[in-house]
Amino acid sequence: MYATCPQTRLLGFGLLTITMLGCQRPVDAPPRPRPSNATVPAEPEEMEELPAAQPADTGSAAPHDSGTIEFEPEPAGAEPTGAEPADAEPADAEPADAEPADAEPADAEPGQTEPGAGDTPVETPESDAEEGTSTGTSAQAALAAANRAAPVEPAPAEKVVLGSPDLTAGMPGEGPLTTEQIRAWLGDPRNHRSLEVELPLGLAAGHSLIKGLDQNPLTRAKIELGRQLYLDKRLSVDHTISCADCHHPDEGWTRHTRFGVGIADQTGNRNSPVSYNRILSDVQFWDGRAASLEEQAKGPIENPIEMGNTHEAVVSTVQGIEGYRLQFDTIFPNEGVTIDTIAQAIASFERAVVTGPSPADYHDVVRAVQAQYDADEMEELAEDSPELYQRYQRAVEGSREMTASAIRGRELFFSDRGGCTACHAGANFTDELYHNLGVGTDQDKPDLGRYEITKKDKDRGAFKTPTIRNVAVSAPYMHDGSQQTLEEVVQWYDKGGHPNPYLSDKVKQLKLTAEEKADLVAFMKALTGPFPTIQIGRLPQ
Repeated sequence: MYATCPQTRLLGFGLLTITMLGCQRPVDAPPRPRPSNATVPAEPEEMEELPAAQPADTGSAAPHDSGTIEFEPEPAGAEPTGAEPADAEPADAEPADAEPADAEPADAEPGQTEPGAGDTPVETPESDAEEGTSTGTSAQAALAAANRAAPVEPAPAEKVVLGSPDLTAGMPGEGPLTTEQIRAWLGDPRNHRSLEVELPLGLAAGHSLIKGLDQNPLTRAKIELGRQLYLDKRLSVDHTISCADCHHPDEGWTRHTRFGVGIADQTGNRNSPVSYNRILSDVQFWDGRAASLEEQAKGPIENPIEMGNTHEAVVSTVQGIEGYRLQFDTIFPNEGVTIDTIAQAIASFERAVVTGPSPADYHDVVRAVQAQYDADEMEELAEDSPELYQRYQRAVEGSREMTASAIRGRELFFSDRGGCTACHAGANFTDELYHNLGVGTDQDKPDLGRYEITKKDKDRGAFKTPTIRNVAVSAPYMHDGSQQTLEEVVQWYDKGGHPNPYLSDKVKQLKLTAEEKADLVAFMKALTGPFPTIQIGRLPQ
């Protein structure tokens, strides 16, 4: 553990971090003169992704042990003061799978079967503005053009922190979305600005891993359109199933059923994965068969046991709804409604859904600050930089639910004895790779997982590592939903999984005590942070 010299200087990098400049010394060592040639560490966006925080005595430095202390970003446009604690109670947090080997994309499927990726985009005729039917006549085309909202010139990029409620709370107003409300929304230039995103405390260390924005930039209008489509049951063949029916905001962005339930109450053989923090992942599904979030969004629409529709029929349905047509013609002026633009909108919404700071994240800030400042230096910090000191105090408040058991669990989680970070590593606590844990391998016809995609023997029975952020609200666990509690998950790892020829070499018997098992569960629960506010009911009619 190290502490900065008394002469430490504070610099604020935007609203995200403070960096302590100057020499470092062991906490128990006497002070020594501060070197005059101290350098400034790179800002977060220039740094390599840092692994999730680890105790100093493990031999691997944590992000907050590195000399850079990361505070929670302030909301865009807010004054950098110590307002109320940013540790709002999670509005439906949820963790991917509680195991080192099974995460999957946002709009995952109730079952294993899914149409192949890369479907040919459906070219659609212009839509009649009043009837929503295809037309080739110039008169009808003129009517359609007149009914569209006028294209809006792009504005400068806007900096935002993902998780801010205004990004996902929907258009202002109540009840079904009206044409007038949609036109007013589309007429606001702010809703068409490209968003330059920051991630909230905890996830921020993974900024360099953000995926997809180079090909599909975020805007408020695109996120809002994706919200509507994500929640709209009219995308299914019988208008009974939406993306949210398997990945619901009120159930931790999954469902608390063993398998997802599709049209006509059909189920598959895989648990619905969570659809948050997808901005840090490109390849999707438990088996990684979709190369992007956009590609993944198309699959469930025509999966016969999920939405059971066709891409052509969905395009026709969406074109026939005036409120959607207005939005697509404005947001995608050169394309309008296609299966590709539908997927881009849904993916944009899903990328905006991220977990906020958890008690464990705040604890890391507090731990790092206290390791670098003694009592006298803390008084100097309060006097010389009151705004940063207030933010530190907010972290203290936010960390109060980090119990003694959770703190012990954190130490064990990051230790060689626990071995959890062999798979659950990084800011999102997942390596985004595939591992065989032995789950389901004792069945007569076991799910072969990643092998079905790669046809490589090493991938038999391997599934993607899920995030364990918000894992306390995403039960049941594992790719097949076979484990109901985090206690069951810890017990599975403690015994070393289920022996089989392809068991991951990262899975080993742990022989934990009863207290150690409880401590690991407490730490995973302490990784629960708030979700952004989502408007559930407002859709175009």
